[in-house]
Amino acid sequence: MKKIIIITLVFSSVLLASSLDGKKVFETYCWGCHHQSAVAFGPPFTEIAAKRSIAEVKAYIKEPKAMYQTFGYKRTVMTQLELSDNELDAITRYIFSYKGK
Repeated sequence: MKKIIIITLVFSSVLLASSLDGKKVFETYCWGCHHQSAVAFGPPFTEIAAKRSIAEVKAYIKEPKAMYQTFGYKRTVMTQLELSDNELDAITRYIFSYKGK
């Protein structure tokens, strides 16, 4: 019986970690410079999702200083964020939830 409870708890925690809320990641790391559909210091998610692929967005979030010239920018002011893979996936899903809005 204890094994079943332990397995259930481990499985639940893995599911919870893999379904990290992109909105929470946004509020923690991105909100100061980006908004979902309005221009702030940085472009809104609606614009980002319309112009970029998922791979491009992930690469730029992960290494903005290495990617800005690839995107045709003269410079970048994006902060280098130290996100886990789960956080990166969550924020990318959240950004692309605004595609077409």
